[in-house]
Amino acid sequence: MEINTEKDSNYNGLENMSVLELLQNINKEDKTVPLAVEKALPQIEKLAVAVTERMRKGGRLFYIGAGTSGRLGVVDASECPPTFGVPFDWVVGIIAGGDTAIRKAVEFAEDNREQAWKDLQEFDINERDVVVGIAASGTTPYVIGGLKTANEHGIATGCIVCNAGSPVAATAQYPVEVVTGPEFVTGSTRMKAGTAQKLVLNMLSTSVMIQLGRVKGNKMVDMQLSNNKLVQRGTNMVMAETGLPENEAAELLKKYGSVRKAVDAHNK
Repeated sequence: MEINTEKDSNYNGLENMSVLELLQNINKEDKTVPLAVEKALPQIEKLAVAVTERMRKGGRLFYIGAGTSGRLGVVDASECPPTFGVPFDWVVGIIAGGDTAIRKAVEFAEDNREQAWKDLQEFDINERDVVVGIAASGTTPYVIGGLKTANEHGIATGCIVCNAGSPVAATAQYPVEVVTGPEFVTGSTRMKAGTAQKLVLNMLSTSVMIQLGRVKGNKMVDMQLSNNKLVQRGTNMVMAETGLPENEAAELLKKYGSVRKAVDAHNK
């Protein structure tokens, strides 16, 4: 297959560009990413529906990936509990090489075809769950092996890749292919490909959580109140929903620990 993310950049002599020229050209390339994501919306929809159906039945969402792709999965998974108030094990991000690889590259971790399944087994993965492989190139052995074995065990699989016709997409039951093309710095898939993957992950987890009832109107009514900014945001939300003055709304929020519970208690 032709790996577009490895093709030569459309720009050359980067070291001779001014800072402004560099920024303008990077921005020019970045503008193409949302348009590439838009073309993949039908695929993203199918994956989101599949994930929602399984999570409604008690399943979990697992992300597997290596390098930048793995880190993006870990980020999205780690943001679901504070944003939507869900248990920490509803959405799980697994990176090749283990948590050490979040900060420091682990050599050749992505080349092990068997390790992803071993990593998934630590979470007692079962047929109610969904495994989404994230791989810019669509050729990462760690991801291919994990998805293949998940398929063999009757577990739903999806992927987010940035090349067309890749082995990862061929292995996944619900592939998402966002073709982002050559990077500004040749092969640096933390740039456009990484941006595309982040956009798709945002869309996937957010749409799933809304479908699971973790948002009301447009508000994060189940968010964790983990700092003063969020407590104030929660207080404002309680005020808006109940008409209570700020001090009473704050007391109610403090007592019940979440916007949803505070509002429900007031409305009873």
